[in-house]
Amino acid sequence: MTDRLPFNPANLPSRIKPAPPAAAPLTVSQLAARIDTTLKQGLPDALRVTGEVSGFRDRTHWYFDLKDGTSVINCVMFASAAKRAGFTPAIGQQVLVKGRIDFYAPAGKISFILDTIEPAGAGALELQLRKLLEEVRELGWTSPDRKRPLPFFPRRIAVITSRSGAALQDVLVTMQRRCPAVDVLLVDARMQGDAAIPEIIAALHHLSRNHASLAIDAILLTRGGGSMEDLWCFNDREVARAIVECPIPVVAAIGHETDTTIAELVADERCATPTQAAMRLTPDREALTRQLDATRSRLDLLITRRIDAHAKHITLLARTPLFANPAEHFAAAEEQLVHAHRYLDNALRTRLLQAKQHITHHTTRVERTKPTAVLARLTQQLRSSERDFTRAMTTRLVRNAAQLTAAQRTLEAVSPNRVLERGFSVTTRADGTIVRKPADVRAGELLATRLAEGTIASRVEGAQQLPKLTSRKRTSAPPQGPNLFDIDR
Repeated sequence: MTDRLPFNPANLPSRIKPAPPAAAPLTVSQLAARIDTTLKQGLPDALRVTGEVSGFRDRTHWYFDLKDGTSVINCVMFASAAKRAGFTPAIGQQVLVKGRIDFYAPAGKISFILDTIEPAGAGALELQLRKLLEEVRELGWTSPDRKRPLPFFPRRIAVITSRSGAALQDVLVTMQRRCPAVDVLLVDARMQGDAAIPEIIAALHHLSRNHASLAIDAILLTRGGGSMEDLWCFNDREVARAIVECPIPVVAAIGHETDTTIAELVADERCATPTQAAMRLTPDREALTRQLDATRSRLDLLITRRIDAHAKHITLLARTPLFANPAEHFAAAEEQLVHAHRYLDNALRTRLLQAKQHITHHTTRVERTKPTAVLARLTQQLRSSERDFTRAMTTRLVRNAAQLTAAQRTLEAVSPNRVLERGFSVTTRADGTIVRKPADVRAGELLATRLAEGTIASRVEGAQQLPKLTSRKRTSAPPQGPNLFDIDR
């Protein structure tokens, strides 16, 4: 049996309280207003939400649902915001959106009004990569006209990479095998992570400023493969700018062949792997040796041909009249020069005579007309012609005097007096005829002998004829006129 308390009338309320009146019901509009107020006050103005795109509809404005495994929310993106998105979402694509919650009372519908949308994860990086690629193309950084040619034989190459990376070993082994003469300067820098970008930029700036003092001919920027996130530092705008502004050629080999970065696209040359980049920058020693041998052979052949051609040319020149008989050629040239001199001399005399006649003619006309101006001008011309004539005649007289002096010296050299001064003498008979042979005199005949400084009188005691000497017959007649011994008495 259950125990119960005994009934006590004193515990009864003196008066039973009536139930409170029920609240007035809300209208639908009032409820919608309260929902709108609660949403605005309970949520921040800007929310970032990630989810999967579903039911996408492009009707100037974008309409789609954003969902995850258990929930769905309706999203609206107006045309002005959609134009700034830079891409069109695809159904099933993971996106990151930013916007505000809005309650549309007429339809009783809650919507997420979006301000921005971007792909989530790797998709966001791809979108950012496309935007940066468009920018560098507009700047002309990827244009082939901007890119510089690589040096044919670099003496020193700067390699920007991580000291501990496998790419460095691939580069060093390849360069050592192909051309050990090429020097390598390592510039250690991180190749991934937050610190990679400033270190890569600093390395490029350092080499740009000091490439002359360091004797750097080219730069190799390289690292091994990795994910897009690992290689993202090579998609930085400032890294690309540092490559473009570098004064020496830059070769980029980032990741594997399928990986493409902005740094590779703006570099002067892109290579698929670090090994390929090392092969592209360094010449092949064996190929150079073969090329040098071939060049040496071609030069030997060209030199031999050139020498043979010049030898033939010299032989032909030696057979020409000028080289075969130069004395005859110069004699003809000298004769032409003498003729030209005579022609010029006669022409000068003729010209002076014509000028004198011309002046005389005009002088006569001037004397007849007496025009003051004409007379003054002709007088000036006359004086000028007289000066020219005097100058020409003076020159001619000086030249003739020199020729006369030379002729006088020649005549004096062959003068009979000069012959007598050398010890010769001339013997004459009483009638003045010259004694040339013993038969011209008789014994007892008085003779006169002419010496350089006087005359000796002698008488012939006897004469003896000397035997004649044998000599060749003269082919020409004896000279006419007086000889050296015909002396004027």
